[in-house]
Amino acid sequence: MAFEHEARKYDDWFLKNKNVLYSEVLLIKYFLDKYGVGRALSVGCGSALFESILRDDFNIRIEYCLEPAEGMARIAEERGFRVDRGVAENLPYPNEFFDTVIQNGIIHYVNDPRKTLEEAFRVLKHGGQIIIAWVAGESSYGILYQLAGVLGDWGALRRIAPKYPYPLEFIKEAKRWPTVEEVKELVESVGFGNIEFAQTLTMHPKYSNDLIEEPTEGYTKGDYVALRAVKP
Repeated sequence: MAFEHEARKYDDWFLKNKNVLYSEVLLIKYFLDKYGVGRALSVGCGSALFESILRDDFNIRIEYCLEPAEGMARIAEERGFRVDRGVAENLPYPNEFFDTVIQNGIIHYVNDPRKTLEEAFRVLKHGGQIIIAWVAGESSYGILYQLAGVLGDWGALRRIAPKYPYPLEFIKEAKRWPTVEEVKELVESVGFGNIEFAQTLTMHPKYSNDLIEEPTEGYTKGDYVALRAVKP
């Protein structure tokens, strides 16, 4: 498993693409600034790279982190986070415990996306929010990653790919690249409402690391999309 044995490679890639990293962090921050944080859980926090930037640069604190990959969890703990071991489909928390649940990039990798949303719904208080961020399957990055996965390497795509492309071992771990429509329908089917979208990485992937982008509303232009929804 790449996230277990190649954990530091994940951080290394983001740190080589620091403007992409900060663009994506600002996308999560967009909804946290707009609606508040409260008692928050990051599901599949990985190395807590995003959470550490939110904490250190923006004073936004995510109190609870969950991660199944030991290699990633250890790095997150080195960054000062308490990390519970577990999977998104079976959260080790009581009902109606959180104000905010964040699922950043995990929908590509979980075994059962619907179950992960049902569990998030369960642990959220009424009026609580879920924030889901992912590479939209219909976006430029989404198409590029799907092509790289099919081809098995970046060779034929080097001319149109970023200077430092996403490590192929992480692409191969992905189980799906869902579209915005597919995620929205799934979220609604679980019972969430008041859905909003924000987006970033609106430039072609080859140039997306040239600058840090501020997020904008909507989803039709950005390669990295965030959906925010509320438990009634």
